[in-house]
Amino acid sequence: MNSAGSLEVVVDLVVLGTLCLLISGVAIRLGLVFADHFGIADRPGGHKQHQTVTPFVGGFGLISVVVAAFLLVELFFHSFSLRPLQGILVGALALFLTGLADDIWHLSFKPRFVVQALVALSMVYAGGVELVSLGRILPGLAEVELGPLAVPVTIFATIGLINAVNMIDGIDGLSGSVSLVSLALAAIVAHSAGDVAYMVFLVALIGGVAGFLYYNLRYPGNGRARVFLGDNGSMLLGFLVAWLFIALSQGKQAAMTPVTALWLFALPLMDTVGVMLRRIWLGKSPFRPDRHHLHHLLVRAGFRVCDVVAIAVFSQVALGLIGIVGLWLDVPEWIMFALFLLVFAGYFLAILRPWRLVPALRRLGRTLRLPSGDARGIFVGYFAQERCAELLDTVCAGLAGSYDYQIQLYRVDDRRHANGRNVYCVVLVPVGSGNDHLIGKINSDTSAIRRRLFDDAGLDVRLFIQRSSTNDRRVAYSRPGVKSNQRRADRRGVERTLIYSMERARGRVYRDPVACATSVTSA
Repeated sequence: MNSAGSLEVVVDLVVLGTLCLLISGVAIRLGLVFADHFGIADRPGGHKQHQTVTPFVGGFGLISVVVAAFLLVELFFHSFSLRPLQGILVGALALFLTGLADDIWHLSFKPRFVVQALVALSMVYAGGVELVSLGRILPGLAEVELGPLAVPVTIFATIGLINAVNMIDGIDGLSGSVSLVSLALAAIVAHSAGDVAYMVFLVALIGGVAGFLYYNLRYPGNGRARVFLGDNGSMLLGFLVAWLFIALSQGKQAAMTPVTALWLFALPLMDTVGVMLRRIWLGKSPFRPDRHHLHHLLVRAGFRVCDVVAIAVFSQVALGLIGIVGLWLDVPEWIMFALFLLVFAGYFLAILRPWRLVPALRRLGRTLRLPSGDARGIFVGYFAQERCAELLDTVCAGLAGSYDYQIQLYRVDDRRHANGRNVYCVVLVPVGSGNDHLIGKINSDTSAIRRRLFDDAGLDVRLFIQRSSTNDRRVAYSRPGVKSNQRRADRRGVERTLIYSMERARGRVYRDPVACATSVTSA
């Protein structure tokens, strides 16, 4: 193909991806009306972290893109054809409707598994997509052919991938972002192998997932997810990933090896298998939900949701590139498989002992100087009574002016400070919800105040962390069967008395200096 033809193909793919992004966004917006009418929403409670009612309509965008892709390509992009993939529509519609029914009526896992198994069978017999070979994953042996086990293994793998997407869908933007990375890497592999049909379909799906992430991802101006995938979206997305990865890794003209497919979706697979093995290890049902997925542990360690998503995306990109590089360099499949098992073993050993992993993750967050997701304000202490007015002015001057703060002055009844005298501290609590952007602002304001008070060696300027059992590693992550010890000196156990409060709004401080001085003196 000449350069002009290549440019035309690139333009067509960009246009297709953009159209699918818009279609997904519009379909989700219309789905919000449907969700409001039927009450299809995720409500807080149990092991869920969100605190607001959020509609389950992410699948509306994805199913719209799946249907529209075939129409768009046939009508507008004559150089492409998706007819060989039309069998994917039946399974996609079946799983979307099953997931939607589950979101409305809360089906048990048994009917969902039955539908997933039937869809996997249709993938084999109607779509011709079957996992017949595991590749050369054993040293010194020929290709591992599944033979009569091909159909049951295909069903098992499909159900596993469907539920892997569902299980990683635990915080805003995570499942969509990781899936977007996997789809993009698969599109690169399909392009390098010259598989035009699957490359075009992958580009369409990338646009659909991007449209969903516009509503689901946290970014400035969108402090929380406005929609969730729901089972209608996660089951559909998992099925599409299963179909694509099995199809691209099988046959004489396969675009990649089966072990490469493992690397391209490594993070969800390792998280799902690792968590289920840990539950079995502890004598629990592997299907019993808990909060020991890696993203839950990162949140418990104080990472913001946006930082958790960034870490997951970076990890999946790195893992996927290992698989692609191994494929392109023709590294023996058994070496790539052994390396994958080695990485998984390290991952499993890490999540097996959360009482060790969470403190290590906290230290990692401090080393990387990431804002703590547990931060609820800024603490400045401890100082003598005569310095109260001076430090209040210095603290207020250190705030940049983007947010409103409630500034509270406390007397600390702790005679260990200041030669036995009572001392004072300031706590600054921002007014508003604790979204990631606000937490980042707290962190930057803390640094600004710390710089202003750099010469004051006796002062303690730090993030003010809300105390709760989930933030206390002694309670939340003590080793099973071992009683956790209390700190010998708990600075948060001393008595504090609020003696003055003022509001700092948009760079202006509303306080009466006379009233402040009177309050401090009388205290």
